[in-house]
Amino acid sequence: MQPSLQQILPLLASPLGAVAFVPLYALWVTLLLPGVWASMLAGALYGTWLGSLVVFVGACLGAEIVFLLGRGRLRGWARRRLAAAPKLLAVEQAVSREGLRLVLLTRLSPAFPFSLLNLAYGLSEVSLRDYSLGLIGILPGTVLFCALGALAGDVTRFNTVLAGQADPFTWVVRILGIGATVAVTLLVTRVARRALAEPAGAEAPQAKAQPSELGEDPPSAGPS
Repeated sequence: MQPSLQQILPLLASPLGAVAFVPLYALWVTLLLPGVWASMLAGALYGTWLGSLVVFVGACLGAEIVFLLGRGRLRGWARRRLAAAPKLLAVEQAVSREGLRLVLLTRLSPAFPFSLLNLAYGLSEVSLRDYSLGLIGILPGTVLFCALGALAGDVTRFNTVLAGQADPFTWVVRILGIGATVAVTLLVTRVARRALAEPAGAEAPQAKAQPSELGEDPPSAGPS
């Protein structure tokens, strides 16, 4: 008899379940599945902060696996998989030049899907160090989705508030916290989008005219 969802969720909600959730989330990322719902589930099970930690560790583990597979054994498959995503192929080319800066900015921007972006980085020439450091950029989105999941879990128990068994002030604080998290995430996203829209670098200044072109003698090379 297969275990039901009602049997699995209490197991996952335990401390041991939180540890098991990390490799499960990594597997989810490795299979290139969207992590939004898994992140919200972690928030509902473990709360905003512990859920964010569990998701961040699992996402980093899965991202490293996909990156290494895209750079090695699955390179040909990854190239075919991204053939229909010209935006990600452009990221692959740009990140080889810009390194950590572009990795971090694309992680902060929700315009790029997390799982497929890992493949694009694997095809690029970015170093493993820069790629790993750039994973810090997923933290705002991770906290946001885990916070939404925690709030959704509380909504299912809203009858405890109506029955006077929960402090309404706690709910107000949680909702304000969600609002602040959304505001920070939107601000970070806007900054990342602006930075991505900027040219990779200013054009090199025009070379100064040589003295001989101005009819002047070249300066002395200094004492011999």
